[in-house]
Amino acid sequence: MGFADFASNVGITMLNNWLETRSYIVGYGPSQADVQSFKALKEAPDSKKFPHAARWYKHISSYESEFSSLPGDPSKAYTTYGPEKTETTLNPAKAPANEGVDDDEDIDLFGSDDEEDAAAEKLKNERLEEYKKKKAGKDKPAAKSIVTLDVKPWDDETDMKELEANTRAIEQDGLVWGGSKLVAVGFGIKKLQINLVIEDEKVSLDDLQEKIAEDEDHVQSTDVVAMQKL
Repeated sequence: MGFADFASNVGITMLNNWLETRSYIVGYGPSQADVQSFKALKEAPDSKKFPHAARWYKHISSYESEFSSLPGDPSKAYTTYGPEKTETTLNPAKAPANEGVDDDEDIDLFGSDDEEDAAAEKLKNERLEEYKKKKAGKDKPAAKSIVTLDVKPWDDETDMKELEANTRAIEQDGLVWGGSKLVAVGFGIKKLQINLVIEDEKVSLDDLQEKIAEDEDHVQSTDVVAMQKL
C-alpha cells in the first residue's frame, strides 16, 4: 500500500516506523525514493515525536544540490514506497471513530510491542555494517594543491644553485617539486620562484617553509605566492 499522507501524524508515524531500521527509503544509498518523500514533507519532522524521520530528513537535506542526479524514477509518487500492508487509511478523517484516542499519540501501525524488537535491531546493525564497508571500499582521490613559492636569498653573493639544490633535496611523502626560475628583485639580487604539488593531508606548508629556512647559509625567507586546489 505504501506511505499514507504526510500531511497527517499518521503518515509521518508510518515514515518514522519505516526508518527505525533503515537509513534510506529503499536500498543502502540516497535515491529518488528519498527525494520524493523528502519533498512531500512540508517541514522537518518533530525530532521528539519522530526521531527516526527527523534524523533521515536532516541527512537527506544534505543531498538537495544533488537531487536531480540521484538514481531512481522521479515520476513515482512517495506513496508507492513504504510498508506493503497497513490498516491505516490515507485520510485519517475517514478512519473509524475511536473515542479517547488522540491523533498525536503514538500509533502502533504494525501490531508490534512497545519494546524494541531484537530481530529488527539486528537487521539494522547488519545493514549499517554493510553500508560502512561499501562506503569504505570507495577510494577517494587525495586532495591536492599546486603552490608557487618564493625563496629569497641573503644577498647577491648567495649561490642560487646551491640554494635551489638544498630546497629540492627536501623529500616528503605527498610532495612533488616542479619547475622553477630566478626572478630579479633588485640591486643584483635574484630570488628562486619554484612550483610544487602537495597532498593537503600529508604536507603542511608551514612545516615545509621551516625546513627550507633551515638552510640558513642561503635562505633569508620564504613566501607563498600562489596556491590553487587541483
